Amino acid sequence: MESYDALLASITPATGETRTILDPATGEVVGQAPVQTIEDLEQAIAAAAEAQPAWAAAGHDARSAALLRAADAVERSAEELAQLLSREQGKPLNGPNARFEVGACAAWLRTAATTVLDPETVVNDGTTHAELHYRPIGVVGAIGPWNWPMMITIWQVAPALRMGNTAVVKPSKMTPLSVLALIKVLNEELPDGILHAVSGDRAVGARLAEHPAIGKIMFTGSTAAGREIIRSSADTIKRLTLELGGNDAGIVLPDADPKTIAQDLFWGAFINTGQTCAALKRLYVHDTIYDAVCDELTAVAQAMPMGVGLDENNVLGPLQNKAQYDVVAGLVESAKASGARILTGGNPDPDQPGYFYPTTLVADIDNTNPLVTEEQFGPALPIIRYTTVDEAVEMANALDVGLGASVWSADPAAAREVAARLQAGTVWINKHGAVDPRIPFGGAKQSGYGLEFGTEGLKALGVPQVING
Repeated sequence: MESYDALLASITPATGETRTILDPATGEVVGQAPVQTIEDLEQAIAAAAEAQPAWAAAGHDARSAALLRAADAVERSAEELAQLLSREQGKPLNGPNARFEVGACAAWLRTAATTVLDPETVVNDGTTHAELHYRPIGVVGAIGPWNWPMMITIWQVAPALRMGNTAVVKPSKMTPLSVLALIKVLNEELPDGILHAVSGDRAVGARLAEHPAIGKIMFTGSTAAGREIIRSSADTIKRLTLELGGNDAGIVLPDADPKTIAQDLFWGAFINTGQTCAALKRLYVHDTIYDAVCDELTAVAQAMPMGVGLDENNVLGPLQNKAQYDVVAGLVESAKASGARILTGGNPDPDQPGYFYPTTLVADIDNTNPLVTEEQFGPALPIIRYTTVDEAVEMANALDVGLGASVWSADPAAAREVAARLQAGTVWINKHGAVDPRIPFGGAKQSGYGLEFGTEGLKALGVPQVING
């Protein structure tokens, strides 16, 4: 275990071009990130390709043992990683934030290491014997986002490594230090050469997506960026797992108890200050309990402290960057201009340092308002009134994205009936956004394709091979 200062120093380049990373809560300097080049990427890919055959030959047991040791290494440096993540990304240490994210890294490593994936006998009738196996792809490219930079990196690389691939990670330019530190800690326990990180600009990411030595791209980010990944990967017919933008709907049925569900509704929407692809981003509430849900949710929101992440009392932080702040502010202003009712928030302090936007709930808003139809990716939730379940389902399904959705009811059976009608990769009942390393996760429509987590996630990082005979 290293001190925070030693960990930061270990990823600070001694030479070459650097980029200053600022704390989005305070504007203070966090550190210097390397600005690496396509040449650096080529070297990393070549090293990963050279290391891959021996890593594949090591077998599942040896690879799983290495991932378990890497999980131990993450836990040894957990507090230092959480401190760096809080400073760079902005999320508080407490609540479902920085310490939670680092803990999830260890949990996902362990699950990837211990999930069983045996060959499957598909036919054995006395005449034909056919087995389905999954072989390594080769070198996997992982392109991650800035909202959950450490956790999503693990989502991408843990199953890739378990399946015998090596990996090259390209972190977001907004949060490179967190990912570089995580990779450094992982490599304390992993064999040399199997995991690399290249911190560069968009050109580096584009080259990674098109590189002929990369067999698969794992990408989490916007739908627009996902389209570019698809185009860049087309000439080499790469395998892709794309977890893209979402604008998740929640439907509250008329039998739900507003007070009982208010806390879970809040965290479904405002985890990571709303900066989560599968967060609850538009809430449909039946007319008979609409006002009660608004009141209970407002009470919860007003009790949640927002501020600098290193303050142990805070559970909400700033937006990670100015561009995202402007998106949220613009969408709330459009809602105000339309006559929607602001229940709380909507009034940022122009004199406060950092990209803080107050927790904002917007009621009596039309379903066609931009705050509803566009992904806000921040701490502003529109609450839309409906009168029939058919109407709510129709509104929930109207957009071209479908990452997640949720149904809230005192009757789980009734909730499941509604859930089956929703066009989303995951539909939660009486919760939202609760991912689990054992349960497959992926999007519908333009929220991407491919599954992550569990056995299906491991299969997605392998090449299926049938042995028939």
